[in-house]
Amino acid sequence: MPAAPELISPRSPRVSAARRLARRNFRGKDRLFLAEGPQAVREAAVYGKETLVELFATLDAAERYADIVGEARAAGARVHLADEDVIADISTTVTPQGLVGICRFLDTPFEDILRARPRLVAVLANVRDPGNAGTVLRCADAAGAEAVVLTDASVDLYNPKAVRASVGSLFHLPVAVGVPVEEAVAGLKGIGVRIVAADGAGPDDLDDELDKGTMGGPTAWVFGNEAWGLPEETRALTDAVVRVPIHGKAESLNLATAAAVCLYASARAQRASGGCRSVTES
Repeated sequence: MPAAPELISPRSPRVSAARRLARRNFRGKDRLFLAEGPQAVREAAVYGKETLVELFATLDAAERYADIVGEARAAGARVHLADEDVIADISTTVTPQGLVGICRFLDTPFEDILRARPRLVAVLANVRDPGNAGTVLRCADAAGAEAVVLTDASVDLYNPKAVRASVGSLFHLPVAVGVPVEEAVAGLKGIGVRIVAADGAGPDDLDDELDKGTMGGPTAWVFGNEAWGLPEETRALTDAVVRVPIHGKAESLNLATAAAVCLYASARAQRASGGCRSVTES
């Protein structure tokens, strides 16, 4: 390991190229995004498909996370030891953790998701907050969902805040982006998936749905905008509009919390006696 960082100036061409990925238009042009911190970098390194292209690390981080740096090199990534000011210049966080990776886009065509016949899906319709989008993706991963779909009106999957909020889950399950909500619903219905809208004012109660046994089959949950929920035209596309019951005095649940409750409810129902964890082949 060299005694001093090789990159010490924020004006370095390599640093400038990395820094511009904080902006959506450059991410789209280069089809590259930033993954910050040890968890995200490790997941990128082990994901395969040469996803991790470059890694910038401070000397301290390279020593502390020597195993991750080794995995990055083994994955074919170029590793740059950088001054802390350089990392701070590239990073989009207030307190950088010393590791910033550059990764290739890894979203999955919606047709490939349908071909895999997923049993539990989260559809983000017009979700604009990147933190919420990343957190829902993390919840979907934890609940065992097999795909996430971001509609064309939703936030950029590769927004740095969304990537951080996913805490590595972005690398764990297929995610389709830019899919019109009508196309997403029609495609999933076409392979036998029940479409359920999550809405705090929905006529159907989640507890009642679980008691009736309607949640055991392949299900796609549609989650709407944080501020105004789902428009009527989107609700009309679904098979049911379900609310999470509020048993206490809270006014409502935020999007990510409601998504976690809904996805786990489906996961449990699908695993219960008589539940279905596969789409019937046509």
